[in-house]
Amino acid sequence: MVINVELVLFSISILFFLSILAGKAGHKFGVPALLLFLSVGMLSGSDGLGIEFQNIQIAQIIGTVALCIILFSGGMDTKIADIRPVIAQGIILATIGVLLTAVLTGLAIWWVLGMTVESAGIGFTASLLLAATMSSTDSASVFSILRSKSLHLKNNLRPMLELESGSNDPMAYILTITLISILQAESGPNYWAAGGMLLMQLVVGGAAGYLLGRLAVRLINRLDIDNASLYPILVFTVCIFIFSATYFIKGNGYLAVYVGGLVIGNSRFVHKRSSLNFFDGMAWMSQLIMFLTLGLLVNPRELVPIIIPGLIISFLMIFVTRPLSVFLCMLPFRKMGFRDKVFISWVGLRGAVPIIFAILPLAADVPHAQFMFNIVFFCTLVSLVVQGTSLPKVAVWLGLAEHPRELQKLKDFDVEFSDEIKSVTTEVTITAQALANGNRLMDLPLPDKTLAVMVKRDNKYFVPKGKTVLNEDDKVLIITDDREALMQTMQNLGNSGAPVQTTPIL
Repeated sequence: MVINVELVLFSISILFFLSILAGKAGHKFGVPALLLFLSVGMLSGSDGLGIEFQNIQIAQIIGTVALCIILFSGGMDTKIADIRPVIAQGIILATIGVLLTAVLTGLAIWWVLGMTVESAGIGFTASLLLAATMSSTDSASVFSILRSKSLHLKNNLRPMLELESGSNDPMAYILTITLISILQAESGPNYWAAGGMLLMQLVVGGAAGYLLGRLAVRLINRLDIDNASLYPILVFTVCIFIFSATYFIKGNGYLAVYVGGLVIGNSRFVHKRSSLNFFDGMAWMSQLIMFLTLGLLVNPRELVPIIIPGLIISFLMIFVTRPLSVFLCMLPFRKMGFRDKVFISWVGLRGAVPIIFAILPLAADVPHAQFMFNIVFFCTLVSLVVQGTSLPKVAVWLGLAEHPRELQKLKDFDVEFSDEIKSVTTEVTITAQALANGNRLMDLPLPDKTLAVMVKRDNKYFVPKGKTVLNEDDKVLIITDDREALMQTMQNLGNSGAPVQTTPIL
């Protein structure tokens, strides 16, 4: 069979374009981008436009690399200062919470399938395996929805959920591969050996991620590369090395790559901002490729026979097993309110990770693996539709959402600064109201510790002086250390009606 490269590239470009349009629509209407990406893949598959893709090995490779990049990027974007007050809650949810969710959901699946699909022949261990693949949450979908609605969560909920979502995938992965090895063991399951392997992978993975992350920071700072554009590539190389090297020393690569990203992202190194931007783009590209691949892998007609058990399992996960595990894990934290626990329970959003983990039984040729994959895919779709589209409303209903006053997002000035600069930056549009006291820059009532550093006029940029005459509709780039005073000044200048978004200099 001759493969037409141009046709393949043309198809990929069309799929990417459709997915980007779907993601833009999802951002506007609060629909998870993952759901739309998966839908594009499903509609383009064998039951839709006719694109045939059933290569489990390639799908597994794509999923592994994509998840590696996403976890590393998530670690780099997580600030230790933000998660420090809630680190205990986040770690407990990411470990014990995942284990409890897997066990409780496994019991529920064993009961549901025995009542509805007896012919499937799913035993208790296989039910635990199916539950383990769905025991972690998806951070990307959760926070893309919250950010699209400009919601901010009270009581440190956002950093805690970010920590849980970013660090719970390794536990789910370890449970999945452990249960696969138990099912494949010819001499019967050895749960003590499996427990020891799980503990070893967590310890070795966490230690390897920390040590290799620290070593990587020293390496990046010591290397003197003439071409600055190679520094993001170097960080990407470090990401892949941490994941693969940890595998060879019998640790969990997913945990290592997240911890490594956390260490690197919270350290000082040269060209840090360009590396962070590079990985933001890589993470979105990885999600896009991964979601399209997973969508192409499933045949929608195969989901029809498992609709009833899939709906029952989804209902139990959303309203029973996830809330029960959250409330049990949060028992030691008496200061946490009931509404906080309810919202954490609702943010048990499933995403691409469970589908990737469901590929592992397929690749290992576990009995009934295709049936398990279809169940996981269906439950993920239900979770995205039910929980994903309602997260902002639930946050508002529980009184946990707030809409703080925020500064204008930079649109006309493509400017970025180092992490060590703790000021904030915004832009002001000069209105007739702003020129009421005079048309020179010195006439603007800017607060102390605030500078107007650049002006855009008729697509031209220049650095202003105090006597610079300003015109209506000029754009002025502002840097300040007094955020609240500047926000009040902007309102006085007639900029209160502009779209708002925090723009810290990171």
